[in-house]
Amino acid sequence: MENNMKVEIWSDVMCPFCYIGKRKFEAALAQFSHKDKVELVWKSFQLAPELKTQTDKNVHQFLSEHKGMSVEQAKGMNDYVTQLASQVGLVYNFDTSIVANSLNAHRFTHFAKGYNKQNEAEEALFRSYFTDGKNIDDYETLVALGKEIGLDTVALQAALENGSYTDDVQADIDEAGQIGVRGVPFFVFNRRYAVSGAQEVKAFLETLEKSFDEWRATHPEIHLEVAEGQSCQADGRCD
Repeated sequence: MENNMKVEIWSDVMCPFCYIGKRKFEAALAQFSHKDKVELVWKSFQLAPELKTQTDKNVHQFLSEHKGMSVEQAKGMNDYVTQLASQVGLVYNFDTSIVANSLNAHRFTHFAKGYNKQNEAEEALFRSYFTDGKNIDDYETLVALGKEIGLDTVALQAALENGSYTDDVQADIDEAGQIGVRGVPFFVFNRRYAVSGAQEVKAFLETLEKSFDEWRATHPEIHLEVAEGQSCQADGRCD
């Protein structure tokens, strides 16, 4: 949509701060007066591309092994993140979250993009991973999520089975390296400004306003719908 300003979000489904960041960005967008002129584009990033899906291992055990810490320390870290998530209305159930490679989930979001359902796909994946304890690497799970958000499930099943969108996922990851993304979530506004991490709503709102003002200045053909109210004009007339 050339008539909208782009906000690109590099993210990984297994990143707890990405879901929190999504909620904080959404809160900022809800306050933004020109939100109808903002186009969201989700970009793929894999924190653990070599990870093998392990349905018999919980996230505490995975984090313990991945970070070289005790299971108790890992649980403490996850408990802290769970508290942060609850502050933005999210419920994290790390005890039941399934350790899963996120490649197929990213392919799912690229498929959903073709139906203008990418944001819905991301929400469904985050909820499935952090709250519902579903295996986001499993085709059956992904097809069920596709049905839930209104995708063509026959086409989705075929796309998953034939490896479609794998190159698109890798292209996003390569692009992340080119622009200096070192961690996620990473929000890029109009290819001019970036917000790294799940920052506060105010930071997102300020960046939205600043980047939109610049974007609008370079798109003079864009006409904004204005709700008129009592005001003072440049000629000094007030009514």
